[in-house]
Amino acid sequence: MRRKKRLKKNIRNILIIVIVLVVGIVLVINFKPGSSKKEEITDFKNMKLSEVRDYVKNNNLELKENYVYSDSIKKDIVIESKLDNKTLSVTISRGSIPINEFKEKSVNELGRVPIMMYHQIIDTEAKYIGGNVDKDGYSRTSEAFLKDLEFYYENGYRMVSLKDYIDGNIDVPLGYSPIILTFDDGNANNFKVTGKDADGNLEFDPKSAIGILETIKKKYPDYNVTATFFLNYELCNQKEYNEDIMKWLIKNNYDIGNHTTIHPDFTTISTEKTKEVVGKMYERLESIIPNDYLKIVALPFGSPYKKTHPNYQYILSGEYNGKTYETEAALRVGWESEVSPFDKSFDKTFLKRCRAYDNNGKEFDIEMNFNLLEKNRYISDGDKDIITIPSSYKDNLVDTNKKIVTY
Repeated sequence: MRRKKRLKKNIRNILIIVIVLVVGIVLVINFKPGSSKKEEITDFKNMKLSEVRDYVKNNNLELKENYVYSDSIKKDIVIESKLDNKTLSVTISRGSIPINEFKEKSVNELGRVPIMMYHQIIDTEAKYIGGNVDKDGYSRTSEAFLKDLEFYYENGYRMVSLKDYIDGNIDVPLGYSPIILTFDDGNANNFKVTGKDADGNLEFDPKSAIGILETIKKKYPDYNVTATFFLNYELCNQKEYNEDIMKWLIKNNYDIGNHTTIHPDFTTISTEKTKEVVGKMYERLESIIPNDYLKIVALPFGSPYKKTHPNYQYILSGEYNGKTYETEAALRVGWESEVSPFDKSFDKTFLKRCRAYDNNGKEFDIEMNFNLLEKNRYISDGDKDIITIPSSYKDNLVDTNKKIVTY
């Protein structure tokens, strides 16, 4: 009897030891150095920004930060938050609106905005004034284009998309100014493809416009490098790569617009032809990058020069091949900077552009335009949802739902 009891006791002890060993092994297998049960948070309201960043880091989340001014909530405190899967979006207080700093930086969101107009970017030496390859300065050397981009950056300009500009969605840091880049004609030297890498990714000539823009993008992450390319029917003029280039552009923070199928002078063609060259180009873009192109037309030669021309209404809307089209904005071959999108005189259907060329500081070349801008440039308050202006400008302001700050 005693022997049986001892045997049962030994078996029980052995079972206990086995269970303990199994549990221990499981714990060791699943143990990660430095890990511990993390506190799960779903509402980050009223937390400090530093605490949120620590939480995001410890929980392998992606953080998206949006900042707004608040008179009632201290700086760097979360006002709102939203956790969507592995992405945490937070709205953070900047604290009270810094009127004194606005004055010091001459903030004025009714100042003027340069829309720069480029055509060819050619890897060659300049043949005329400055960086001009042709007499009229429509073709620019690669070296000059690179210097242009450095000049804009060093002088406090940061890029915004053409679409954001016309929508009044200008997201530029406090004290800086927006600038917009546009390219007409779809010249091959804007995005010259040299081939594809082992993974099938496009490789661009580093001296092409895109090659230079991508170099600048890496050098200045805060530049928000972007541009709009206005194409004709031949698209990017590289038949083998046309569609790949267009899709690459959209994927990499660039835009594509309508420069008509055949680049006509609108003063010399009929109404029906006007509908065709505009509508057919929209149809072409829709077939390749559906819903991913801008409904904006860059007017060939700047024609028809006046909105009263009978063809102009059919640039803005019409019907081609049984389909209607609507144009949201149109660009001229202009000469000077444009007004703020918050100015009463703003007309997105007839926007001026600055020709990016050199002419010894005359006839609205780059030097002349940027000298003029020093007197009246758009200077951001750093908050895209607020319009800040000197009080003397308030009569020029459009009706808007945005918050208005004057000083």
